[in-house]
Amino acid sequence: MASLITQVKSKLFIHSSRKSLHALDGAYASLLHGRSLDFEDLRKYEYGDSVRDIDWRATARQGTPLVKRHRALRMHTVLFVVDTGRSMAALAHDEQSKKDLAILATGVLGVLALRHGDDFTVVYGDAARVRRRAPGRSEGALEHALRTIDTAIEESAAPSDRDALLSFVTRTISRRMIVVVITDEAPITDETERMLRRLRVQHDVLWLTVRDADPVLDHTSGTIRTDVDSAWDVPDFVQGDLDIVRELAAQTEADAARLAEILKRMEISHSVLEGQSDAVSQLLRLLASRSNAGG
Repeated sequence: MASLITQVKSKLFIHSSRKSLHALDGAYASLLHGRSLDFEDLRKYEYGDSVRDIDWRATARQGTPLVKRHRALRMHTVLFVVDTGRSMAALAHDEQSKKDLAILATGVLGVLALRHGDDFTVVYGDAARVRRRAPGRSEGALEHALRTIDTAIEESAAPSDRDALLSFVTRTISRRMIVVVITDEAPITDETERMLRRLRVQHDVLWLTVRDADPVLDHTSGTIRTDVDSAWDVPDFVQGDLDIVRELAAQTEADAARLAEILKRMEISHSVLEGQSDAVSQLLRLLASRSNAGG
């Protein structure tokens, strides 16, 4: 099996210019408010740097913008909470694997954590079982974590249970972490909302929604589409039925609006990942919005 972290890096560099990669680095740093820092050196200002980091005196002396670099005295831990139930074995909105999109999102943020000297850990599972990997701080550990997610989704016979994942975190993890929830569009429950309120008190929370493929297309496809949870085939005669398409879209939009309203009220950052081609840019916008909000 090809290295998953190599695949993640390849997509990261393909879908991001040097400027946007640096912006990802800068925006990731915005997650780390409150970290103890020691001044290390100066370097030229690059796109994505915070204006707050500019050394104005040194800039005036040199005639070019310079920013301060610092050395972290306290490491952070990024906790990836990944839904690995059987629903994640279905297709994302771009008609490619939801599993691969979840791995890409975990991998991109994991690579950024390693670049900043942080460690990470993963909580994953389904309705049958929730597990946690030991913290890691190396590319080897990240590779093993990504393979664990891949295998867990491939082998899962149980439905997804997002609330069980969140409950596990609230019960077992007390140290403050950056919690990144990676799940799909399943409607949010009252229990989900209750768990999020508890998580938000203790942790800094980000929510990544992996958008599902449309079960009914606005055109005839000539192929059978199957629901992975129920194993029911979607009748081919409904494909291209615009009334059904509109009804399903309205329900999806209502569920998404409720989730967005709840997350906004709790000040939880949120992004919707539709496919692999725009996942990196979506993560960049998410992190940049946090950086701007903290400015």
